[in-house]
Amino acid sequence: MKTLLHVCCAPCSVKCIETLREERIEPILFWYNPNIHPYTEYRNRRDALTLYAKTISAELVMNDEYGLRSFLAHTGIGEGSRCGYCYRCRLEAAGIFAAENGFDSFTTTLLISPYQNHDLIRKTGEEIAARYGLLFLYRDFRPRFREGQQAAREAGLYMQKYCGCIFSEEERYLKKKD
Repeated sequence: MKTLLHVCCAPCSVKCIETLREERIEPILFWYNPNIHPYTEYRNRRDALTLYAKTISAELVMNDEYGLRSFLAHTGIGEGSRCGYCYRCRLEAAGIFAAENGFDSFTTTLLISPYQNHDLIRKTGEEIAARYGLLFLYRDFRPRFREGQQAAREAGLYMQKYCGCIFSEEERYLKKKD
């Protein structure tokens, strides 16, 4: 099965890739994350993934679009459906790429995070997959989250401190003040 793996960041990819490889699925990695802010954070995550992909001999496709303005235009003030839009825009890009390039399925490293809405990610992924004649390869990678984070630290990968968008960055710092 030819599978595209949308990757949000190198640390989250570690155990997702390992799990898929254990299933004899060699994923092609796909970078598209227009939600990440500021640009220096975007660049750090992108560059860390680029280096990591080389070290594990994984093929990486880059859609290197820094999309802050578009992301903000679609999420308004960040309330309500900001995560829904964030999942949809990234999974839609993965679905389109997968369909146009002969993939059977796609999935995402977002599924490793215990902080993400798995039901919404799965529903969104399945809707997009159906639209493009693909399979959304749902895997609950969360049991391997801590192990993956530790492996990423040991590998010296850049470790971010928040989900990625400007709103999650704000939440991170506001929580620290409390």
